[in-house]
Amino acid sequence: MPSNDVRNLLNTAVPTAAAGVVAAVVSGVLAGGKGVLGAAVGTLVVMVFMGIGLVVLERTAKSLPHLFQAMGLMLYTTQLLLLFVFVAVFKDTTLFNPKAFAITLVVATVVWIAAQARSYMKAKILYVEPESSKGEKPQKTGTSA
Repeated sequence: MPSNDVRNLLNTAVPTAAAGVVAAVVSGVLAGGKGVLGAAVGTLVVMVFMGIGLVVLERTAKSLPHLFQAMGLMLYTTQLLLLFVFVAVFKDTTLFNPKAFAITLVVATVVWIAAQARSYMKAKILYVEPESSKGEKPQKTGTSA
């Protein structure tokens, strides 16, 4: 993974993990041990889903740049639908507090998306190929007149 990709992943994962810790503390105070477990599981699910999505999206941007926007929209829609499925599947669980789980999923998802948007806005990504430092002239492409 190139350093820019790792930087983007860290810039999104760290705030999400911090929000998960805050959610776990609040859930622990309000719902006890099962609330902490629900918040931890919710944070982990969001970080895994969104992390995989970020890696897929960045690889798509490099290999198929013309599909980047459509892939991003499809990816986010799929991720949100999968998160809704997780909430529906675990709504009656006794392993952890389902309300803490669901609220943490929503909060962690919003934090992830906001942090990802901030990371991309602050990233210094070149959109024009700089001239080579070797002093070679670029080759002409296309027809010459």
